[in-house]
Amino acid sequence: MMRGDAAVCARERGKPFMSRPKVTVVGAGQVGATTTFMLLKKGLCDVVLIDVAEGLPQGKALDMMHSRSVERFAPVVTGTNDYADTVGSQVVVVTAGLPRTPGMTREDLLAANAAIVRSVMERAVDASPDAVYVLVTNPLDVMVDLAWRVSGLPTERVLGMGGVLDSARFAYAIAEETGADVGGIEALVVGAHGEAMVPLPRLTTVNGTPITEILPAEKVDALVARTIGGGAEVVALLKTGSAFYAPAASIAAMLEAILGDTGAVLPSCVRLEGHYGIDGVYLSVPAALGARGVLGIPELDLTEAETVSLRASAATVAEAIVGWESHRTP
Repeated sequence: MMRGDAAVCARERGKPFMSRPKVTVVGAGQVGATTTFMLLKKGLCDVVLIDVAEGLPQGKALDMMHSRSVERFAPVVTGTNDYADTVGSQVVVVTAGLPRTPGMTREDLLAANAAIVRSVMERAVDASPDAVYVLVTNPLDVMVDLAWRVSGLPTERVLGMGGVLDSARFAYAIAEETGADVGGIEALVVGAHGEAMVPLPRLTTVNGTPITEILPAEKVDALVARTIGGGAEVVALLKTGSAFYAPAASIAAMLEAILGDTGAVLPSCVRLEGHYGIDGVYLSVPAALGARGVLGIPELDLTEAETVSLRASAATVAEAIVGWESHRTP
């Protein structure tokens, strides 16, 4: 036995198998596989990686397990094509879906990915009816709404990853412009995960100082524009596929809060029911996350202009849902 294997086993002595939280990641593509590896390395949970492609989740899971003694992580990952293996999951992360290609908007993905999300939710909820569901599939806000409707679950147990990623992209752009350590940047983006997102420069700080007090208005506007186009910028460079490292890191941050029941406030795609004057729409805003999913939605003190922008963003999501519902075939 290698020394790394011995170290893993030593940590496992006296600890029953599957005593860690069980998380299912649906979709063994770039986002799903990278998310799985991050969860393993952080020691957060055992993972079931499931995909419709035979051999794909099994092969990626085996590859990750081959790294276990090198990286010295204790959790295990199981690759499968069978939802029976996902039974009893505490969290289900849905990454399955078609990625964007150059020139494709998130809205272009709606019809195809809706069919995928509907199928996934029907099978996943049957296997894990008490789980918290975190959606990643684009167009995010519409897919989270669909997942909630299909699942029949309470709104607090169906949410989406969008705001954490958008805020991370804003922070990167600010760090590039200012040269500041990214660790001192607190960036905040709310609204729809897409072209209608709402970066909030007034509430975004570098070492505690709002960027609106550090940079001229034209620089701030440029940073906002780069943030809104952040995902498309990655897609254009890759030529095929879309981002996966930053999305995976964002998912892992949300699961740390959920599995640890920390109550950490993270910008998440949650259902607003009167918050900010918005009712019945899934949208990214700061939300407290814990074992039950969304523990609460503390409202930001927004200016009138910021509130108008957030409501306009919500309107684009509502319109997308209505448009899709009116045109899709039964």
